[in-house]
Amino acid sequence: MNIERRKYTPPQVARILAVAPETVIAWIRSGELDAINVAKSTARRPRYRIDIDDLKRFEQRRKVLPTKKTVSRKRKSCPKHVIEFY
Repeated sequence: MNIERRKYTPPQVARILAVAPETVIAWIRSGELDAINVAKSTARRPRYRIDIDDLKRFEQRRKVLPTKKTVSRKRKSCPKHVIEFY
């Protein structure tokens, strides 16, 4: 187990992902982004740290996949003597 892996604070992750630090904290509290609390006491304000591997997993889960392109169909041309109503 490698203890010296890089860990980020919520503001650092926010800068990496170009979001607000409050958004990162909301992801942590909802369980969407894994983090550890390094505060001395759990009764105090939490001091979150996000492991680089957890951040990579989070990015993979939120990755946007390309959608299929829909083929647009041409409208059939109606004979000139037919009047279409919509």
